[in-house]
Amino acid sequence: MKIVVATSGASGVNLGLKTLELLPDSVEKHFIMSKNSKIVLKKEMNIKFHSNEDISASIASGSFGVDAMIIAPCSMNTLAKIACGISDNLITRCAAVMIKEHKKLILAPREMPFSAIALENMHKLASLGIIIAPPVMAYYSEQQTLDEMENFIIGKWFDLLGIENNLYKRWE
Repeated sequence: MKIVVATSGASGVNLGLKTLELLPDSVEKHFIMSKNSKIVLKKEMNIKFHSNEDISASIASGSFGVDAMIIAPCSMNTLAKIACGISDNLITRCAAVMIKEHKKLILAPREMPFSAIALENMHKLASLGIIIAPPVMAYYSEQQTLDEMENFIIGKWFDLLGIENNLYKRWE
């Protein structure tokens, strides 16, 4: 399985990085960071890093065969571009490929409250089959720490991607 993880915006970038870290070794991982979310990556991470400006990267083509993509966090700017079909960087180009190839695309919008414009864009994308999954915790799994809350959110994203995990306590 090939998965692209992208981060746009600055708030919540750690969720995208942690998602990468927790993906099983059997997954071929590709990673894109927007200009505003650049941080130092650990050399130990087994990922293929792509520049957001490189729209000719392998993952920008449907023939490369990416299976799924998650943008976590997804800024309202990136969400709006995807909703309007604007592919002016690698993140938005990959999202456009996911849509045209009918592949799984998960967006994790990071702002709240959501404006009417953001909700309209989310509705439009959801109508196309894109999964809108903001980083929202649930109380039934009894998280006690920030790490446990993040694991819950990432575990739910993995569930959506069909990746087995036991990152959180499930409903009994």
